[in-house]
Amino acid sequence: MSLLDKRYRKDPSLVARNIAGEVILVPIRQNAGDLESVYTLNETASFVWERLDGQRTLGEIKRELLDAFEVDEPDAERDLIELLEQLTGIGVVEAV
Repeated sequence: MSLLDKRYRKDPSLVARNIAGEVILVPIRQNAGDLESVYTLNETASFVWERLDGQRTLGEIKRELLDAFEVDEPDAERDLIELLEQLTGIGVVEAV
């Protein structure tokens, strides 16, 4: 199975808020004073974040990125994979 065939979902133990086009992620399982656990996603990462519902594949999300942003396909795929690696690395998404 290709990475683009996989589906991911958000960790239910965090709160996400969209503020001025950026998504702020705050894990609620950790100490509220631990600011190192707060993450900010830019517009493109926020776009991907909103689509990580466990239903869409990464390939489907990539196609939506191509439709919504002026980016070529190799760059969209590379950036999507890098973002997923970062999000799984900090434990805010998981494969389903």
